[in-house]
Amino acid sequence: MSTSTLDHAHDHAHGHDHDHAHDHPTGLKRWLFATNHKDIGTLYLWFSFIMLLSGGVLALMIRTELFKPGLQFFQPEFFNQLTTMHGLVMVFGAIMPAFVGYANWMIPLQVGASDMAFARMNNFSFWLLPPAALLLAGSFFVPGGATAAGWTLYAPLSTQMGIGMDMGIFAMHIMGASSIMGSINIIVTILNMRAPGMTLMKMPMFCWTWLITAYLLIAVMPVLAGAITMTLTDRHFGTSFFNAAGGGDPVMYQHIFWFFGHPEVYIMILPAFGIVSQIIPAFARKPLFGYASMVYATASIAILSFIVWAHHMFTTGMPVTSQLFFMYATMLIAVPTGVKVFNWIATMWRGSMTFETPMLFAVGFIFVFTMGGFTGLILAVTPIDIQLQDTYYVVAHFHYVLVAGSLFALFAGFYYWGPKWTGHMYNEAMGKFHFWASLITFNVTFFPMHFLGLAGMPRRYADYQAQFTDFNTIASIGAFGFGLCQVFFLFCVVLPCIRGGKKAADKPWEAAEGLEWTVPSPAPFHTFETPPTVK
Repeated sequence: MSTSTLDHAHDHAHGHDHDHAHDHPTGLKRWLFATNHKDIGTLYLWFSFIMLLSGGVLALMIRTELFKPGLQFFQPEFFNQLTTMHGLVMVFGAIMPAFVGYANWMIPLQVGASDMAFARMNNFSFWLLPPAALLLAGSFFVPGGATAAGWTLYAPLSTQMGIGMDMGIFAMHIMGASSIMGSINIIVTILNMRAPGMTLMKMPMFCWTWLITAYLLIAVMPVLAGAITMTLTDRHFGTSFFNAAGGGDPVMYQHIFWFFGHPEVYIMILPAFGIVSQIIPAFARKPLFGYASMVYATASIAILSFIVWAHHMFTTGMPVTSQLFFMYATMLIAVPTGVKVFNWIATMWRGSMTFETPMLFAVGFIFVFTMGGFTGLILAVTPIDIQLQDTYYVVAHFHYVLVAGSLFALFAGFYYWGPKWTGHMYNEAMGKFHFWASLITFNVTFFPMHFLGLAGMPRRYADYQAQFTDFNTIASIGAFGFGLCQVFFLFCVVLPCIRGGKKAADKPWEAAEGLEWTVPSPAPFHTFETPPTVK
C-alpha cells in the first residue's frame, strides 16, 4: 500500500479534512510528483524520445562532416566530441530509458499488480535523468568542450580531458543510480506483486526479459561506477589506477569498462526480445512456440554475457589462450540467440498472419537483427577482429544490433501498445510508411559501412581518403532520410494518436481483419469422418 494511500486512510479514520488535490494533482504537479506507473512510464518515453532526437542531431553532424573527404565543417577535436556524446546520449539517454518506460507501463498490467512496488522511488529514479542529461549536454559549453575520449571513455585519454569529462562522469554516475533503482523496483514488482495464479512460467515474455535485464543492470552498473570513479581519482587526487608511470595500467580500464559494457549491450536488447515475443504470437494468432526454451535462452544469454567482455580487446596484446577462450565463449552466445530466432519463425509458421505496423516492425527486427548478429559472429573470430578492430565494419555491426534491434523493437512496442496507452488508434498508413521508410533508409545508411570497414576505413576520424567517398556519401544521404523518418513518426503518428483519432477497441488487435485469436488444435495425420450415431 503506497504512503499516500496510508495517509488517506489515516486522515479518513481520524476525520481530518482531506485536500482532494493531494490525491490527484493536476498540471505540472501531476508530472513532478508522479507516483503512478503509467505517468512515470510516459515521462520516461518522452524523455527518451527527446534524447533520441538530440543524439540523432549529433549523428547527423557526424554524417555531414563525412559527406565528402577533407575537413568541411568541424575540427577533428570537435568531431570526436560529437562521436562521444552521440554514443553516450543514445545508450544512456535514449535506448535504456525507453525500455524502462515500457517496463513501467506494461509490467504492472501484465503481472496484475496495482502499481510498481516502490512508487516514490520510481518517481525519483526518473527525475534523476533530466539533470544528468543537462550535465551531458552542458559539457559542450565548458572550457575544453565535451569529452572526446569516445563513449567508452578510455584511459589515458579520459585522464587528460578538460572539465567536460568530469561533467560526463557525474552524469553517468547519476544515470547509473537511476538504473539501479529502476531495476530494484522491477524485480520486486515481478517477484512479489504477481496476481494469484500468475506463476513465473506463466508470465508474459516481456516480464521475463525485464526481470533478467534488471538483474544484469544491478550486477554491472556498480562496475561502471567503479571504472569512472577510478578515472576521477586519477584525474584529481593523484592516484595511478590507469597511469603506467605510477604503476597503473590503462588496459585495466578496458577490462573493467567492458565487464560492464558487454552485459550492457544485452541490457539494451533483451527487453527488445521481450517486446517481439509478445507481438509475433499476437499477429500470427497462435501461442509463442517454445515458451520455456525462450525463458532459458534469455537467461543463458544473460549469464554468458559476463564471460565474453575481452572480445572488445583482441588488439590489446592478450595471450593466445585468452583470445581463444573469449572467441569461443562469444560464439557460444549465438546458440541461445539462434534458439530465439528459430522460435519466432516457428511461431509465425502456418499462423494466420496479418501485417499491421507492429508486426512489420517485429518481422523487420528479426531480419535486420539477425544480420547484426552474424556480423557479430564474424567479429568474434580473433584474426578477423584484429583486422576489423576500430573500422566502420564494427560501427555497422553495432548499429544493426542497436538501431535495427533495440530501436525497431521500441517502435514495434509503441505501435502495439500505443492504442492501450492513448485510447486511440494510430493511422495505419502512416505507420506502414514509417516502417518502410525507416527500414530502407537505415540499410542505405549502415549497409555500406560494412564495405568501408572491410576496405580499412577507421572510425572516429573526421577525414578520410578519396577511395571511401562514394559509400560515405550514400551513408550520409541515408542518415538524413532516417532522421526525417523519426520526425515524421513524431508529427504524423505519435502526436495525432495522443490528440485523438479513431477510438481503440478494448482488444485492439483481436478483431484485426476479422481473424479471431484462437489456439488451433493440431491437425491429425488421418481424419476419419465418424458417422452420426442414431439413438
